[in-house]
Amino acid sequence: MLTISQLAGYAGVTVRAVRHYHKIGLLPEPVRDRSGYRTYGAAAVVRLIRIRTLADAGVPLARVQELLDAGPQEFAGGIQEVDKELRAEIRRLQDTRKRLARLAAGEHLALPQSVVDYLDRLRGLGAEERYIELERDAWIMIAAQVPDLIDTVIAQKHEELNDPDMVKLYSLLSGALDWSPDDPRIVEIADLLERLMMRAVKAGEVGDDGFDDQFVALMDSTMLQSAPGAERLLAILQERGWRGWTRIEQVPADRLNTDRRNTDLPPS
Repeated sequence: MLTISQLAGYAGVTVRAVRHYHKIGLLPEPVRDRSGYRTYGAAAVVRLIRIRTLADAGVPLARVQELLDAGPQEFAGGIQEVDKELRAEIRRLQDTRKRLARLAAGEHLALPQSVVDYLDRLRGLGAEERYIELERDAWIMIAAQVPDLIDTVIAQKHEELNDPDMVKLYSLLSGALDWSPDDPRIVEIADLLERLMMRAVKAGEVGDDGFDDQFVALMDSTMLQSAPGAERLLAILQERGWRGWTRIEQVPADRLNTDRRNTDLPPS
């Protein structure tokens, strides 16, 4: 008869593992000798080796019991089912590794490649890294909000960068994070935005953006917090008949007058 230490040694496991298998019912508790010690026979060694073999093969302990007690056909079917589950887990882990690799690249965190390429293009145009970070965070939220549309949106943004006015706008926005509200360049940004929006309206390019109003409000509030002059820029645009930032809309004259009364804006 064997002690628990001898049993563990024959089966190639630890004493702690044997005790755990006792606790969860995989290995029946043996009869104790007159001194109260556990003693084991050959059957316990065989069962423990089978438990260890299944566990080492990746079979979850919760499945080991049913496989140990199964007949040959049921055992083969059970092994195939475990193998199927393990293959699915391997695919999941491989996907996780790919995501981790993208995370290690920094900007790939929660961003599709199309957005990363767009941010790189902004860098190539001279945009400052602080501004790139703001754009990146905004695109992370946008990509999560409209994942099916993000590549189309980015394609449009690339097309817009072919316009010299848009390039100049980004150049100004990139350096505007520290401008005071009375900086005259804020008016220059407003002029560019108005010119670009008038072209977009004329071309019929202004429409549903796929965002709900709450998300638009969140994005606008983020923009307002990003730079001291942001609030003044929006005020200038509103004086000229435009409202918003994430979703810039042309405001009808009668609505504009109402907005002015509500916000105490001076007449233009």
